[in-house]
Amino acid sequence: MPLSMQDLVTYIAVALIAMAAGGCLLAVAGEARARAVRRTRLSGGAAAAPPRQGQFTEQLAAGMRRLGHSAAVRDPAKLSVVRTRLLQAGFFSKEAAVVYLGVRAAALIAATIGTLMLLPVAMSGAGGMGAVVMAAVLSLVALLGPDQFLNMRKQSREREYADGFPDMLDLLVASVEAGLSLDAAVSRVTDELARRYPNLTVHLRYLTLELRAGRARKEAWSGFADRLGIEDARSMATMLRQAEDMGTSLGETLTVFSADMRNKRMLRAEEKALALPAKLTVPLILFIFPCLLGVLILPAAFRLSQSFN
Repeated sequence: MPLSMQDLVTYIAVALIAMAAGGCLLAVAGEARARAVRRTRLSGGAAAAPPRQGQFTEQLAAGMRRLGHSAAVRDPAKLSVVRTRLLQAGFFSKEAAVVYLGVRAAALIAATIGTLMLLPVAMSGAGGMGAVVMAAVLSLVALLGPDQFLNMRKQSREREYADGFPDMLDLLVASVEAGLSLDAAVSRVTDELARRYPNLTVHLRYLTLELRAGRARKEAWSGFADRLGIEDARSMATMLRQAEDMGTSLGETLTVFSADMRNKRMLRAEEKALALPAKLTVPLILFIFPCLLGVLILPAAFRLSQSFN
């Protein structure tokens, strides 16, 4: 006997509610287990100070941190990966990874609560399919929203890094050829690029501070490349390490590498210019061609209609 649409919607809603209830139970069990593990690890330590009463923002942030700490305790290996992604996206705070994990957990909890609230609407005859669609949208936003936000922010910054890297190399070459050391040249270039590429300048300031603190040059440049997350920075870190190991001239090496980066930027610009006609094809077909067709055909159609009348 075939199922009616209302019965199908009801079964789907019941399945979603069962999944949401199971997720709530798993979340509660995981939270209890994480709290037990955290108490075991932090036994004897000082307890964290509770947030001040009456400050809703601070209480919310504290709740996000607690959720993030619970997620970090459950999967400590994931914390370093999340921290690297956040650094590439421009979040440099020590608590950024914990807050991000807390936001993800809060989004899942909010999606579960929203699904439970949509249960009466889904069980009723009117608006059942809309409730199921809304529950699916909430689930997708909770699962994919934070990651997509990070990816979009990371991609926008990577475009700025790719555009500013050749300029940074040109200024480094000019500074090194003028007699400055590489560390002093980095400090000088940081001041020059502050207005044009502010996000790249932040990473250069971190690099300058690491070099001044006594970190090895190879390690500092490798960390700089990891924070940027682009292939040009990794190539430069490898080039500097090889130049230091082999004892080659740093000025000549930077000059060759800078010319290569300029050629790459020109090739990227030419690639975008050549791809422009293909990208304009769809707007031309959808918007300009119908207007042009109407301008050409409508007068003839009007005259034909008058002639037939």
